[in-house]
Amino acid sequence: MAISTLTESTSVLDNNQLAQLQQLTAQLNPIQQAWVSGYLAASSQMQGQLTAVAAPQASQVLTIIYGSHTGNGKNIAQQLKQTAEQQGLAVDLVNAADYKPQKLKKESHVVLIVSTHGEGEPPEDAETLHKFIFGKKAPDLSGLSFAVLALGDSSYEFYCQTGIDFDERFAALGATRLFDRVDCDVDYEDDAQKWSSSVLEVLEPELKQQNAANAAQVIPLTPKGGLAYTKNNPYQATLLTSQKITGRDSFKDVRHIEIDLEGSGIHYLPGDSLGVWFNNDSTVVNDLLALLSIDGEAPLEIAGEASTIKDALLNHFELTQLHPGFVSTYAALTHNAELLAVCEDKAALRAYIADRQVIDVVAQYPATVAAEDFVTALRKITPRLYSIASSSEEVEEEVHLTVGVVEYQAFERDHFGGASGFLAHRLAEDEKVNVYVEQNSNFRLPENDDTPVIMIGPGTGIAPFRAFLQHRDNLGAQGDNWLFFGNQHFTQDFLYQTELQDLLKRGVLNNLDVAFSRDQAQKVYVQDRLLQRSEELYQWLENGAHLYICGDGARMAKDVHDTLLEIVQTHGKLDAEQAEEYLSDLRANKRYQKDVY
Repeated sequence: MAISTLTESTSVLDNNQLAQLQQLTAQLNPIQQAWVSGYLAASSQMQGQLTAVAAPQASQVLTIIYGSHTGNGKNIAQQLKQTAEQQGLAVDLVNAADYKPQKLKKESHVVLIVSTHGEGEPPEDAETLHKFIFGKKAPDLSGLSFAVLALGDSSYEFYCQTGIDFDERFAALGATRLFDRVDCDVDYEDDAQKWSSSVLEVLEPELKQQNAANAAQVIPLTPKGGLAYTKNNPYQATLLTSQKITGRDSFKDVRHIEIDLEGSGIHYLPGDSLGVWFNNDSTVVNDLLALLSIDGEAPLEIAGEASTIKDALLNHFELTQLHPGFVSTYAALTHNAELLAVCEDKAALRAYIADRQVIDVVAQYPATVAAEDFVTALRKITPRLYSIASSSEEVEEEVHLTVGVVEYQAFERDHFGGASGFLAHRLAEDEKVNVYVEQNSNFRLPENDDTPVIMIGPGTGIAPFRAFLQHRDNLGAQGDNWLFFGNQHFTQDFLYQTELQDLLKRGVLNNLDVAFSRDQAQKVYVQDRLLQRSEELYQWLENGAHLYICGDGARMAKDVHDTLLEIVQTHGKLDAEQAEEYLSDLRANKRYQKDVY
């Protein structure tokens, strides 16, 4: 019951208290009334955690669905929800993985925010919804009004393809567009903000509630002892360790990173990722300035603050991940005919940027360019996400990462990844690094500690499974654990070998199957080990095991998925379509989860 409808006969307050309460509520607007109503209902539960108070549903609700691989879509969706509620709209915010597709035909207004993964594929959490609307059971959506925000990276061929798919399919099923789809590149913030404002401008007259107190109200409270650190408000942590854990003769440089979070109040769960901000290599920056004939101390304004071009290149702009937009803009600035010709052919342009960084383009086509013009061609630095390789139950106020260093020689220059090169070579122990936790609710251990789990993580994909095993070990979980790990060479690339052997010896890890692809003439991968253990693996699934994959999404995860289909067909005596349905059911029940990149 809303506060403004309290009467003497229904109230447990005395007359004086009731009069005071009614006097107060008369001065409040509907949003404030809803907040106070939620506050009173939840006051007994407020112990420094997030308290959600759901009031009765309004007759028309804006449903915001997000499918997000890196957390950007989720952040946009949360901000849109907050703004919509401030305008008095009733909002239901839901991750695509938790959304029941059959509800679509009952919705009146849906906003979808979705990223694209791999070769034009939906992100992990939106796969089920994507499959549903393109399947035989897709409903008539003539009663639905919708809008789509597509997130992507123009460096890839299938730019924003998932958003395009949803937008076109919704319309084909009879739904009405509220607002034209907007496709956002890596620098998505401004476009996303404009789109959100435009959508709400269209929605507000349709969904404005007569009584905003009917809207669901969320009261966020800061975690006990610390601020809520986010991408835009990171925590300045301290690097404790950056240790190479591959052998001297390995083709790979993989680092075990330990970061101190003491006193931050930051909490994470196994399956979450750590966002890492980084600075660019000063040597690369100095070389760029020289090639462009730019004075590094030339003034430049960044986000309304005075800076220099050198500081901007060191701290604010992306120099390692090349994208087509930079090449096109730089070609126009330099009027270089050869580079302009490359830009006219999309396939040639993608091939050109494949193994180049910004410095390579400028070194090949040096020119005198104004500092302000050059900066307009660059993207802003974005943090890199790494799967967390530790459990706080084990390491307490630390967080560990397993980082494969991007390192190669090309165009007469050594190249390093932005964040991986920073963590491995430019950041010294005891120096500061800005970090935040990106929650991943779609990559979680089973709630029941007795449930068996199967983990498939070659290379640095082992990271979250180290966290899983630490967590289950410290909690004394009784569920069996089976790990499949692969890499190139046993003697050089067996990551966390001693730890894994200890877990195996103590019975925390029940099965450990390894595949070292280059230790024999015929390459052996994790999917080969899956086939060798197929009968037992299928029995684990039949007995309720949860299955997890982490690692390369372009090749490994697809190969493993195909192998699982083969195993299910063989031992479940199913045809191809039934095997796909078997795995789809596992996904729908969160028993088949992926963390791929």
